[in-house]
Amino acid sequence: MKVEFDEDTCIGMFQCVAEWDAFEKDKSKGKAILADSEEREDGVFVREVPDDAELDAKFAARSCPVDAIAIYDDDGNQLIP
Repeated sequence: MKVEFDEDTCIGMFQCVAEWDAFEKDKSKGKAILADSEEREDGVFVREVPDDAELDAKFAARSCPVDAIAIYDDDGNQLIP
């Protein structure tokens, strides 16, 4: 499972931070950041979701009010949003 985070879409509500510790507050930008991720394209960050964090990652994606977080299964199918 992979998580994709669009930093440009993020509005800094930080609900994802409360749901999964892979997200951190960047108060200087007023946005969340996805730790241990790589930038796939400008402003879009991707990382693998550990097996023991899949539920937390899904909660983080569902809690985002602007759908800046997407979850994909191992076949590349989008699960959330």
